[in-house]
Amino acid sequence: MPSCPVPISEYERVLLAHGGGGKLSARLFEKMIRPCLSNPWLDLSHDGAMIRLEGRRIAFSTDSYVIQPIIFPGGNIGELAVNGTVNDLACCGARPMYISLGLILEEGLEMEVLWKIICSVREAADRAGVKVVTGDTKVVDRGKADRIFINTSGIGIIGEETEVSPASCRPGDKILLSGKIAEHGIAIMSTRTGLEFDSPIVSDTAPLNHMVEKIMASGAGIRVMRDPTRGGVASALNEISRSCGYRFIIREKDIPVAGAVQGACEILGLDPLYIANEGKLLLIVDPGDEQKVLKIIRADPLGKEAACIGEVLDSRDKLVEMETVIGSTRIVDMISGEQLPRIC
Repeated sequence: MPSCPVPISEYERVLLAHGGGGKLSARLFEKMIRPCLSNPWLDLSHDGAMIRLEGRRIAFSTDSYVIQPIIFPGGNIGELAVNGTVNDLACCGARPMYISLGLILEEGLEMEVLWKIICSVREAADRAGVKVVTGDTKVVDRGKADRIFINTSGIGIIGEETEVSPASCRPGDKILLSGKIAEHGIAIMSTRTGLEFDSPIVSDTAPLNHMVEKIMASGAGIRVMRDPTRGGVASALNEISRSCGYRFIIREKDIPVAGAVQGACEILGLDPLYIANEGKLLLIVDPGDEQKVLKIIRADPLGKEAACIGEVLDSRDKLVEMETVIGSTRIVDMISGEQLPRIC
């Protein structure tokens, strides 16, 4: 067995922050998981693996959901699990087709709650146009699973001409965002803390594959797509920047954030750039196709607030910077700790 590359003396045990999508998550993957399991598909660090099987290009993705609470404003863990895997496949440029459903149930979970979640799985799958074709159920002792955990894996078909990868980013490319950020994370946090707002904040959980299909069918130059979940927009941009090697700049004034969400972030001391989204699309596109792609996204019910928030710079230093509303600039790094644990 090879020696562990992570300094165990620094972190003798796993922390919640190792699953938060920030620096510790990245370090866990880069220093321990990838060196041990390295292969060309895993090393791409995409939302899913893009592989060729029997002459067909497919995307394959998996994700686990441990959110607390399991029912939240705007959704529940069941539809979240379906939408999350559908969106990961869509961001590979694939048409999602089939998913699996793995349930880990805690003894004592109410059957009425379980039925509601399973019905939500069916409704979300129907909305996304995918089939749940296989799965598994396990039950663990009371107190061992926080009521229910779900794993979903998915397979989608990729067109032969589709090339979506961080490696394709070029200076001058535009960074687009499909709508207002941080709604999912703040909906979860407001439930946990009992905060109430004049304008109710609900999760944005939704399938993005139908929007993505329209974008891909347009022939626009799409470099890379991500759904900025754990770690939010900031972490997603940092991951892409490190993969392609270029510096990104974003403009604070152009980043769409709902007033209620911004107010909640100020109360809770949170930065919306680092808060999870479950129904937003982050794209980097050829500058000549910026307006075409924005028009397509804004015509979709999930993309009415779409905006261009920045661009790729001709600088090979793998950084993300932001032009603030007062005209200064600051580096937007990956978050060190964990703003909101158990968010998806």
